[in-house]
Amino acid sequence: MILERTPIHMNKVDQILQEIPDSDKKQEIEIFLKKFLKTKPDKAKKIEEELGKLDSLKIKREHVVKIIDLLPGDASDLNKIFTDISLNEDETNKILEIIKGK
Repeated sequence: MILERTPIHMNKVDQILQEIPDSDKKQEIEIFLKKFLKTKPDKAKKIEEELGKLDSLKIKREHVVKIIDLLPGDASDLNKIFTDISLNEDETNKILEIIKGK
């Protein structure tokens, strides 16, 4: 039974996976994650915290997860994540600065 649905980024999936006993399915998931993980867990956590500090109503949990998973490099890539709303230039620049670690 599903009690709650919460989007999580791939680094969090990797952490959860470490707690699961070894199996063929676990190995398949680990191989998949290695192909697509773009950040280290500490950087993902830092990005998540910094995005939370922006305190913007436009940035939902789903957006934060996609930002961490995809690490968009420019405004065009970032706008592909925010398809349901539009960010102004200032918001876009703040998010990109957080991603780049400045």
